[in-house]
Amino acid sequence: MSTGWDEIDLADSQLVRAGEEWHSELYRIAASQFVRCAEVLDLDQESRERLIEPRRSLIVVFPVRMDDGSVRSFTGYRVQHTLTMGPTKGGIRYAPGVSMGECAALAMWMTWKCSLLGLPYGGAKGGVRCDTNELSAQEIEHITRRYASELIPVIGPDRDIPAPDMATGEREMAWFYDTYSQAMGHSVPEIVTGKPAVLGGTEARRPATGLGVVYVTQAVLDRLDWELKGQRFVIQGFGNVGGVAALELHRLGATVVGVSDHTCGIVDPKGLDIPAIHDWITEHRFLEGCPIGQPVGRSEVLEQPCDVLIPAALERQITSANADKLDCRLIVEAANGPTTPEAERMLDERGIKIVPDILANAGGVTVSYFEWVQDQQKYTWEVAQIKDRLRMQLRTATTRVIEAADELDLDWRTAAMTVAVKRVAEAAKLRAIYP
Repeated sequence: MSTGWDEIDLADSQLVRAGEEWHSELYRIAASQFVRCAEVLDLDQESRERLIEPRRSLIVVFPVRMDDGSVRSFTGYRVQHTLTMGPTKGGIRYAPGVSMGECAALAMWMTWKCSLLGLPYGGAKGGVRCDTNELSAQEIEHITRRYASELIPVIGPDRDIPAPDMATGEREMAWFYDTYSQAMGHSVPEIVTGKPAVLGGTEARRPATGLGVVYVTQAVLDRLDWELKGQRFVIQGFGNVGGVAALELHRLGATVVGVSDHTCGIVDPKGLDIPAIHDWITEHRFLEGCPIGQPVGRSEVLEQPCDVLIPAALERQITSANADKLDCRLIVEAANGPTTPEAERMLDERGIKIVPDILANAGGVTVSYFEWVQDQQKYTWEVAQIKDRLRMQLRTATTRVIEAADELDLDWRTAAMTVAVKRVAEAAKLRAIYP
């Protein structure tokens, strides 16, 4: 039975019924993926009703005193997809395009990601609509602290645990942690993950998502019997995920022939000097002007000939408009939702396999879980231990996905979804409905 999410015309605002304020193109993609999985699993209507929409959503509008003395209002969001699996978990992003629909889609994907990795969380996502490039450090601190205080009614170390995401990091998590702790009257380090190590975080968290992408890629290449050292990689995005993945792949002997950030892309069919590019970014912040390789457009880098393409930037980068121009054998989704369903069908017809985002970029939330457990236990784990646990957990999940795909004759995304959704649906059934 189809809910019709994959057939909705977004231009028809009358289709937005009460309770569907998260209606958006990104949410349509997330929901259509769920619908397809529900058909494969033959989920009953009750499970579909309970899992296709977010359980709790909060919109806050709050004033902030700017450096020039003026007052400006900002809009923030927090969406919790399901409360069935335990506390919810998900990042906080600062970007001009943050919306309820974006947060709802990302929260749903986080539910499946946590389920696939066996983590005791439901999915959540939140953020503030702003452009950090136009804000001072003090203004960002004011926004973070006020946003944190606005979320106190719906978050907590056993209710909802935020983490860094786009344009947020250890600094923002430290402010968030302090604001919540001040309100509680005592330190609560387990309220957020991705904190500085001195405040109860772990040094393994910052590179975790990028390293996780590499660990999953290695596991997939092993199953395909491809030697990693012989592969050419293109990575769209050179931030905390793409940059870490590029450095690690280069260290392992792979050839990275193209990279990009939001300013431009650079390519070299013979291979780029990734450490030198990393040094340039450290000094200049952006790729623009980098003298290494040949400059191309930030989207054109996707079309550079390679064996493995890693989109590690924004959502909906691979669409029906460029899917036929990609020249690769494998796509590893380091970003959330980088491939539209229409593009995925075109790529499938061309025999290009996709390692889905809920598996490929699950390293961040997995290490966040380790950090949360560490804070709950008041016991510090060594970085090497955490990396070993991360590698083992991601390789196990990769094996589970590929075996499900082979057994059910499914693409890897649908296989990953079936493994994840089946677990959440079973848990919801066992908990029943209260009252």
